[in-house]
Amino acid sequence: MPLSFSELKLGSILNIDGQPYQITWQNFQRTAQRKPVLQTKLRNLINGKVIEYSFKFGEKMEEADVIRRSAQFLYFDGGFAYFMDNESYETVSIPQDKISDAKDFLKDGLDCHLILFEGKPVKVELPVKVEYKIVSTAPGVKGDTATGGNKPAKIETGATVQVPLFIKEGETIRVNTQTGEYAERASS
Repeated sequence: MPLSFSELKLGSILNIDGQPYQITWQNFQRTAQRKPVLQTKLRNLINGKVIEYSFKFGEKMEEADVIRRSAQFLYFDGGFAYFMDNESYETVSIPQDKISDAKDFLKDGLDCHLILFEGKPVKVELPVKVEYKIVSTAPGVKGDTATGGNKPAKIETGATVQVPLFIKEGETIRVNTQTGEYAERASS
């Protein structure tokens, strides 16, 4: 189904020369006496290459024929990430290099979505906010909260996230998986 200029948005997946490309960045420009232009960066979901393209007003692009399937992350093994399809209960494997942007935030039992193009998984979509336990961070010192600031904290997946100074080891926080940033403290 063709998408019009006004329907293009961040995260849209387009079919360009038979390959799925996702819009990862966009900038809308409108100047006097000229038609609007949408500058974009598109990531190829199969090989990971990024291209820049400017869509002109009135231009239509073909939406990629992708399927989103609900799945649960199981484990990493031998360069692959393994997921269980929540509908068929089949195990699906994806090479770790295909999911580099999501790899740091996958934990056992996490529900996510697999994006399939021509029946093959090409991307993993994580929930926007996910709860993680802090496994190590520098201890907070009395008075730290008055100055503000951040410190590095290692979460249960092994990734490092910048957190406020008042966060302690053993606490649970929510992380925005799209930006990789601390979002909030999880309620106890």
